[in-house]
Amino acid sequence: MPIHSGPRRPGRLRTTVLASSLALTLAAGGTTAWALDRFVIDRVEISDVSAYEAAQAASTADATPTATATATEAPSAAADVLTDTSYVSADSSIGISTVVTGSGDETVTYYVADVELTDATTLRSAFAEDSFGENITETTSAVAEANAAVFAINGDYYGFRDTGIVIRNGVVYRDEGARQGLAFYRDGTVRVYDETTTTADQLLADGVWNTLSFGPSLLADGEIAAGIEDVEVDTNVGNHSIQGEQPRTAVGVIDENHLVFVVVDGRSDGYSDGVTMTGLAEIMQGLGATTAYNIDGGGSSTMYFDGELVNNPLGRGEERGTSDILYIGQ
Repeated sequence: MPIHSGPRRPGRLRTTVLASSLALTLAAGGTTAWALDRFVIDRVEISDVSAYEAAQAASTADATPTATATATEAPSAAADVLTDTSYVSADSSIGISTVVTGSGDETVTYYVADVELTDATTLRSAFAEDSFGENITETTSAVAEANAAVFAINGDYYGFRDTGIVIRNGVVYRDEGARQGLAFYRDGTVRVYDETTTTADQLLADGVWNTLSFGPSLLADGEIAAGIEDVEVDTNVGNHSIQGEQPRTAVGVIDENHLVFVVVDGRSDGYSDGVTMTGLAEIMQGLGATTAYNIDGGGSSTMYFDGELVNNPLGRGEERGTSDILYIGQ
């Protein structure tokens, strides 16, 4: 598999450079000033997410009656086993594979992570700069390293928009239902749902651990969802359409606590052309997924394993900053 380390922390630097270089141009205001304010300048709502989540967890624990435990001898933990393409621990099993199809300019290269968990909460989320807000970015690798991840993919780029239900690691961050979401439950089930028909608090009460807000749903009961080539995830500037052959990232469900993650590279003739939304659905279907969901793609599509970039974004081995990741810690 091609291994590319790439730059580690371009996100915040990129924001600073853009803001500085455009400052004079934007002094007069207008549309360009609005665009800078909306899409470039970061807005930090929570600056220390780790501490915030710890405080929320402690508050929940204090409010929950504790059952009396029966003293038993703790089982000895088996040592983790890590190879170039696999990882096995007491909590998870991860296998990484590479698939190449087609030839010439129609070559498509994608990467598959087959993941089985013994505890659904082993799959966690993390934010760029350990901060929640808008336009805060870091590379997937940088966020993964900061959280001691053995495996990670890019998330839904929640920070590009101010809508969507955002629940991460059992904590509510945003409750603005707008589109089809994906909910990961503590019991290992994963479901596509309509954000506009529920609330973050209700999802939390129902046992949701993490949500993603992007889409569309690719598979339902193993069948390719209708109309996926025409979906608009957002209606704001810069993200009207996700059609055509593109780099993609998707999450699939094979069974409870058995997931498959796919990153398709693209926009690089001879290495990987990318796939349409239907092509992505067909990949997930071929892997045995019954439910599958598209998340942020393009230059954000990234898979990370054991300290290295697995895929080759845009054929250049350069990561684009994103706002969040899904990961499994080592």
